[in-house]
Amino acid sequence: MIIASLAIFPTSEGASVSRYVKEVIRIVEESGLKSATGGMSTTIESPDLPSLFAVIEKTHQKLVDMGAVRIHIDLHVDHRLDRDASVSSKLKAVGKA
Repeated sequence: MIIASLAIFPTSEGASVSRYVKEVIRIVEESGLKSATGGMSTTIESPDLPSLFAVIEKTHQKLVDMGAVRIHIDLHVDHRLDRDASVSSKLKAVGKA
């Protein structure tokens, strides 16, 4: 399982970008991938990179379609191959589940 932290937003559209972020969150939630949105990013669980990147590409395209002329993407990926990992297992490992 791949665990990713994604923050994607326009930097060209002024101080408030909530209308853009709402659309990004909607796309992630409708993707079928397990996700949780926090104050600064959305955590996504994905079975593979193509599935993850497909969602990121859709969010990026939505911002382009909304007129953004400069888009910032922060992506952190944890792909553990020696055992199955999830957000829940990571939280449990640090006593937060």
